[in-house]
Amino acid sequence: MKFRTEIFPEKSELKIKPEDKIVTFGSCFADNIAEKFIEYKFRTLKNPFGVLYNPVSIANSVKIIYDKKSFSEDELIFHQGEYHSFFHHSSFSSDNPEDVIERINAGISSAHEFIKEADLIVLTFGTAWVYEYIETNEVVSNCHKIPANKFNRRKIDLRETAAASARAIKLLKMINPELKVLLTVSPVRHWKEGAVENQRSKATLILAAEKLIEECDNVFYFPSYEIVMDDLRDYRYYSTDLVHPNNLAIEYIWEKFAEAYFTSETISYLNEINKLKSAFNHKIRNRNTRETQSFIESTINKINAITNKYPHLNFADEMKKLLGEEN
Repeated sequence: MKFRTEIFPEKSELKIKPEDKIVTFGSCFADNIAEKFIEYKFRTLKNPFGVLYNPVSIANSVKIIYDKKSFSEDELIFHQGEYHSFFHHSSFSSDNPEDVIERINAGISSAHEFIKEADLIVLTFGTAWVYEYIETNEVVSNCHKIPANKFNRRKIDLRETAAASARAIKLLKMINPELKVLLTVSPVRHWKEGAVENQRSKATLILAAEKLIEECDNVFYFPSYEIVMDDLRDYRYYSTDLVHPNNLAIEYIWEKFAEAYFTSETISYLNEINKLKSAFNHKIRNRNTRETQSFIESTINKINAITNKYPHLNFADEMKKLLGEEN
């Protein structure tokens, strides 16, 4: 007997190789996927503006990167003792405006250069609800706990969702014509909108993704939302807030992701990295024993073998720990 409906993402023309450079944009689920890529030492740029929830904010951020815009202090807003950018997550905020501007502009410049050489960008849509700052009529990426009466809250429709996303994709491909785009809808539920509005919002995002795949080249879709909703479908796969998928769910989604997009070489690469991770997690108690010296030598040989094969890999921190050279 079957007790659950398992979803098997279709095999895709999109194939991810160990040496690929990958960018993620979008909701906190984009962070989750990026962290998995980073864990396996893919060259990864994670959410260069911080977490972004809606397609308009993603499109605005891409436009800023395309233009290589340089922010100035007068574009920041001061609230609760810190300076903020409406286009960035609060992780960029600080009581020092010069520090905020320096990190923002450095991030824009490095993101532009990274995207020029990237192979894949993952765009994760979280919600179709947006907040417009009334003073400027601009959609903001983060409200930074500024009072709600300063914003107009509205839900964008399918037309506006698809148009904003199409603008983002067009600009990304103007930066890098060879770039492949993978769309996904975050399984994180925006519960403050209520059950009905959350589902309508997600439906809008899913339909917009379908439209983009039909109209754009090298655009693909991964069903992360559907896997959590219709495959896992159990609160044991959520964190204690009952909104965000937990580590078990993220691992499961990553396995489905790997099945859909990873080449056989990439799967072999992951297995090699996993073996090294196990070695790095080994607690060294006495470095003077023959067994420990043999273990260290064997692990270094494995590191040298995989870095010869994939020169982009960097195990500097792991080597220091292995050799007992940590500060």
